[in-house]
Amino acid sequence: MSSLISPLHERHVAAGAKFADFGGWSMPIEYAGGGVLAEHTAVRENVGLFDVSHLGTATVRGPDAAAFVDSCLTNDLSRIGPGQAQYTLCCLPDGGEHAGGVVDDLIVYLHAPDDVLLVPNAANAADVLARLSAAAPAGITVTDRHTEVAVLALQGPRSAEVLAAVGLPAELDYMSFADSPGGGGDEVTVCRTGYTGEHGYELLVAAEWAPALWDAVLAAGEHEHIRPCGLGARDTLRTEMGYPLHGHELSHEITPNQARSGWAVGWGKPAFWGREALLAEKAAGPARRLWGLQAAGRGIPRPGMAVLRADGAVIGQVTSGTFSPTLRTGIALALLDTATGVGEGDEVAVDVRGRPQPVTVRRPPFVPSHVR
Repeated sequence: MSSLISPLHERHVAAGAKFADFGGWSMPIEYAGGGVLAEHTAVRENVGLFDVSHLGTATVRGPDAAAFVDSCLTNDLSRIGPGQAQYTLCCLPDGGEHAGGVVDDLIVYLHAPDDVLLVPNAANAADVLARLSAAAPAGITVTDRHTEVAVLALQGPRSAEVLAAVGLPAELDYMSFADSPGGGGDEVTVCRTGYTGEHGYELLVAAEWAPALWDAVLAAGEHEHIRPCGLGARDTLRTEMGYPLHGHELSHEITPNQARSGWAVGWGKPAFWGREALLAEKAAGPARRLWGLQAAGRGIPRPGMAVLRADGAVIGQVTSGTFSPTLRTGIALALLDTATGVGEGDEVAVDVRGRPQPVTVRRPPFVPSHVR
C-alpha cells in the first residue's frame, strides 16, 4: 500500500474497493458489485461519486496573490472574478530544457485578489508548489493543504438533484463555486467542475468531515441509483471526452500547443512561464498534435503503441487507450506527426502486439459532452 491514504479509505475498504497506487496515494480503482463498466454507466446515465482526495490543494495568499499566480501560470485570471474557477497550466520556464513543456495542469479557485486556491495533480503538486514558492515575492505565502482537505466529485445527469437533497448549492454556473455549511459545522466548497464530460460538481471539505459528507451524499443519491466510482471509470470517462491526463497527453516533453490545450493559454498576457517558447512554437506550428483514434476491430489501443500509416511508416504514438463502455469499442488519444498531413476521418493503424489494428482518426470528444 502507498504511504498516503485518503480520509475515506475505511469507507472504500468497507465497499469492497480494489486499490492501486496513484501519484503516491492508495486509491480505489473500482468497487465490488459491478466494476468499471457499471460505474462508468452510472455516471453517463445517472450519478456517481468519486473520491479524488489524492489531488493536491494549496493556498496562495497575500497582496496581489492572484496577479502573482497569473504571472506564472498560462491562463488569464483577469477573465474571471471571485467565486469562479479556471483551468490552467504550469509550464517550464523559458531559457531551460523543454521550455513550454507542462509541469502540471490544475484548477485555480479565485476567492479574492489576495486569496487563491490551487488544485494540482497528486504526482506534481510538490513540484508546482516549490516553483511558486521560489518565485513568490515578499508578503505572498504558498501553503500546502493536501493533508487538510478532501475532494469528492459528484458527476452525472442526476448530480444536481443529489446535491440539492444534501442541502448544498446546485444552481451554479459552469466553473463557478460557492462555500456552504455542510451540516455539523463543516464548510463545503462546491464547484461546478468535473473530469467526466457530464454535469457535475467537485466538493472540497475538511478531511475530518469527509466521511460524513460521503455517507450523506450516498444516502441522498439512493433514489437516483448512485454508485461509488473508482479511478478506473474516471479514466474511461475522461478518455471518451479527450481530456488530457498529465504524464500521458501533457508532460515536460508535450506542450499545450501539441496537446490542443492552447485555449488555456492567455496568449495576450505579458508574462507566464514558457511564454516565448510557446509563442514561437505556435507561430511555426507544432511538429505533432493530439488526435483521437477509434478502433474498427476488437483490438484495444494502449499507451506507447505505435501509430502506422498504410505503408507501415510510424507517424505517432498512443498516449492513452482504453475500451469505451459507451461506444463498445477501443478508443485512444495519440500524438501524430503534423508533417504527414493526417487528419479527421483518415484511416490509419495501431500496432497492437505486432498486428496492425485499423483505426479512424477523430477529433474528440468521442461522445457528446454535457458539462454546461
